[in-house]
Amino acid sequence: MDADPLSVKFAALADPTRRAILARLIEGEASVKDLAAPFEMSLPAVSKHLKVLEKAGLITRGREAQWRPCRLDVEAMREVDDWLVKYRRLWEASLDRLDAFLKREPRGEKSRKNKDRN
Repeated sequence: MDADPLSVKFAALADPTRRAILARLIEGEASVKDLAAPFEMSLPAVSKHLKVLEKAGLITRGREAQWRPCRLDVEAMREVDDWLVKYRRLWEASLDRLDAFLKREPRGEKSRKNKDRN
């Protein structure tokens, strides 16, 4: 059974090298050689990472004469963000409740309890 597209995207994003490649592509299209420059790995190894990103739909690879530029697919990244936003709202609501609780708690309560014990 094939994994759903969102699972494939998250699997691709799980690798720090691939995340670094995506971060570079935010700046604009780049060649495999440009993308490989900051890494201590061979061009074929970087190409394997690019294939994973391409299969996940996170990048596209064009062809312009001898140059095959890689581009970030913003729409595919939006799909990941749409999934995450639901959880972001949950986390923010939890933090808002914690903040409200802490504001209600008297400030000296902890130190008063410690003095009562002595």
